[in-house]
Amino acid sequence: MKILKFALGQLQANCYFLIKENDCLIIDPADDAPFILEELQRRRLILKGMLATHGHFDHIMAAGEIQLSFDVPLFINDKDRFLVSRLKQTAEHFLKSNQTLIVPETLKHEVNSSLLSDFQLKIMETPGHTPGGRSFYIPSEKIIFTGDTLFKGAIGRFDHSYCDKNDLRNSLIKMSELPGKVKVYPGHEEETTIKEQRDNLLHYINIMK
Repeated sequence: MKILKFALGQLQANCYFLIKENDCLIIDPADDAPFILEELQRRRLILKGMLATHGHFDHIMAAGEIQLSFDVPLFINDKDRFLVSRLKQTAEHFLKSNQTLIVPETLKHEVNSSLLSDFQLKIMETPGHTPGGRSFYIPSEKIIFTGDTLFKGAIGRFDHSYCDKNDLRNSLIKMSELPGKVKVYPGHEEETTIKEQRDNLLHYINIMK
């Protein structure tokens, strides 16, 4: 399996292409739909679906426009649908400018079992940063996509009204129990490993009691 990373939009959210032969699964379509569509066409990839680690605008802004070209759903936890419904307003608030964007219409909570099987994905429910936070783990490849739950040297913020500190702590505990060799692909910045973040994880787990 091949993994491509693109840091997109003003907030440089990581958009990942998981590629198996000519099939492509996108984790966090982020911003800049024209760029994503051009990459799919240039590489002659068949888009099979889009997975959202969570519903924050900077991770899903391109999803609606992509759906105009590809009949694929955005798989997102139902608990984060409220964030999708206010996508435009939130983007304009944080980016301080008017945004012309298309809100994704085809949303699904349950990821197709065939899609999970084809890409050998396991879903880890990792709420806290948002109520419906998810991470996508591929044990055979020893990789995990953590969204904004875990970064290199940091964890996701939990100061919004809908965040839950206890949920985030439990999510970090789950991650701390993964094998050290597992490579972490976060929602922003550079990759790391569970081993490199073990002390960081344990630190936050302890102070969040």
